[in-house]
Amino acid sequence: MVKRLTITVLVDNTLAAGDGAAGLKSEHGWAAWIEADGRRVLLDAGASDLVLRNAAVLGVPIAQAEAVILSHGHYDHTGGLAAVLDAAPRAALYAHPAALGEHYSCHPGRGPRSIRMPGPSADAIKAGGRRTVWTAGPTEVTPGVHATGAVPRRTDFEDVGGPFFLDAAVSRPDPIEDDQAVWIDGPTGVVVVLGCAHSGIVNTLDYVSQLAGGRSIVTVMGGTHLVGASAERLERTAAALERFGIESLGPSHCTGPEAMEFLRKRFPGSFLECGAGTRLAFEQ
Repeated sequence: MVKRLTITVLVDNTLAAGDGAAGLKSEHGWAAWIEADGRRVLLDAGASDLVLRNAAVLGVPIAQAEAVILSHGHYDHTGGLAAVLDAAPRAALYAHPAALGEHYSCHPGRGPRSIRMPGPSADAIKAGGRRTVWTAGPTEVTPGVHATGAVPRRTDFEDVGGPFFLDAAVSRPDPIEDDQAVWIDGPTGVVVVLGCAHSGIVNTLDYVSQLAGGRSIVTVMGGTHLVGASAERLERTAAALERFGIESLGPSHCTGPEAMEFLRKRFPGSFLECGAGTRLAFEQ
């Protein structure tokens, strides 16, 4: 169990309220810095090298990262990866094997668009010279900090959250099998940090609960990909969150404004703003 845990949001679509965002910039992307009993881990790398610039403003020592975890291979989580790996040469990389594959989106009126990992980031992984761990299954990254690997999909109301495909012809739906989350065996309970939760936030929390031996999940933060979710999905998601008894809920990034407002109203006592610059601390 981790006794001292701090999580800092380095990149998000929005900025933290108040002085926490002074000097920071936002972009459509996500990155979070995790310090667990002195071990340092980065989850995702945003869409650009903004992750390094925001880290510098926040005093986060990216160069001291022991590990970099990729929640999945989309550009808005991997665009800054080449810069991060260059800045943190000793960091091991944890990713699902499918993160390096082709990924496309095709929204109405816009046509197919590649959203795969940018070339420089993929090249930085393929160049080798560092320890790379392919997380097809559950993996402990540092003591108490875990990557879920691929998340089983069991609910009947969750999907990947959009029109995603494996090819430019949009003939092969993308299950986004590389989607994974991070969970931490924290001092007061389990803390879950999501990338986009393309597997479904409820599927993800159910799986984390299983992996954590049923220990209470106290905090959930990160992207939930509820943008465009139906009213039924939102209601069933909220019911599941109530079942888990989440104490702190910090949806961000790809949650979408409508879903964000829904969750804010549904969980007024536990809802957290989680823009870039947000810092959460947990200790016994």
